[in-house]
Amino acid sequence: MIRTFGERIRRAGARWQDLGLTLLVQLAVTMPFVVPRSAELPPADWASYGATTLGVLPLVWRRRAPVAVLAAVLAVGGAYKMTLDGPGQPLPYAGLIAFYTVALQCTARVRVGVGLLSAAVVALSVGWNTGTARELLFTLFVSAAAYALGRLQYTRQAYTSAALDRAAQLERANRIEAEQAAARERARIAREMHDILSHAVSIMIVQAEAGPVAVRRAPERAEAAFDAIADTGREAMAQLRGMLGVLREDGPAPREPQPGIAGLPALLDRVRLGGPEISYEETGRVRALSAAVDTTAYRIVQEALTNVVKHAEARRVAVRLHHTARDLTITVTDDGRGPAARDGQGGRSGQGGRSGQGGPSGQGGPSGQGGHGLIGIRERAAAHGGTAVCGPGPGGGFEVRAVLVASPLEVGS
Repeated sequence: MIRTFGERIRRAGARWQDLGLTLLVQLAVTMPFVVPRSAELPPADWASYGATTLGVLPLVWRRRAPVAVLAAVLAVGGAYKMTLDGPGQPLPYAGLIAFYTVALQCTARVRVGVGLLSAAVVALSVGWNTGTARELLFTLFVSAAAYALGRLQYTRQAYTSAALDRAAQLERANRIEAEQAAARERARIAREMHDILSHAVSIMIVQAEAGPVAVRRAPERAEAAFDAIADTGREAMAQLRGMLGVLREDGPAPREPQPGIAGLPALLDRVRLGGPEISYEETGRVRALSAAVDTTAYRIVQEALTNVVKHAEARRVAVRLHHTARDLTITVTDDGRGPAARDGQGGRSGQGGRSGQGGPSGQGGPSGQGGHGLIGIRERAAAHGGTAVCGPGPGGGFEVRAVLVASPLEVGS
């Protein structure tokens, strides 16, 4: 609707422009009729003025029918010279404007045909009038100038239209890119919130369930369990504030660094309280990682441990990080039930054993609701040019193995 309204405004503006141009040409052709004339020149009568006006009037429709307007102007001009002996004009104003419009709007075939016919009409008109080469050359020159101006205007309009189309395409592309970036950011925040909340809640549930038993058997362990619940909740809240604070619009949010490999020992200590025994080993040539890879490695270990706590019923867990010149390999292995304990299936899955094979993390057991934990591990690894394989461990249990491309120059190669 807006575009149609804008086109109507442009059309109305073009009609008013043509009307104004017609009035301007009429004013120009009126000058020979109002200025004083010598007695030897033909008289300026009303018939001559009416015929002159009739040759200007078609310019109002020059955009709608340029060829017909040019033909009407030339026909009226020829009739004026042959039948009336009125004042002449210094320039064929109406004919030049009509010829300019033909050059601007018509196709090449029409322009060639109109040009040849116009040249013939000009030759006949000059021959009827003075028959001099000077007048013929001058008329052909001003006609060629009008044609050249029309073609230049056509080129300018085509360039402007192309530039506007290009600007519109860029605007659409920028808008689509912004929408895609917003969708990616929403997905990233959803993954981060899932990892933070799932891990924190799982640890808190395990510690809370172990608390009553520890109160009866080992009160000091009960105190440690409750401290672990508080510490886990505080850390989750701190991470959530740091992640969601950037979405606030009422002021700058505090920026805190995301957890990385350096935070893994503290993470493992929290999981050990009331949970399985966890061994941690980092091998290879340890080197500094980018912030994105560092955080991804932490989140993968965090999610793997969350699945262990929630589903594996494991007694021992091994976390290994191996650095190479190109990759970082993360392996989390437990001695728990494994993916086949519940559904009778084995084998590895690129989409995450439990998540992809109907185990606890994948389909939520009886609830039938799809999980996102191990699928999120696979997506995080893929985002850094790597892979993630989840399935039965080499000695039973369950294993998560993720490979991240540590060097940004290698991603996508």
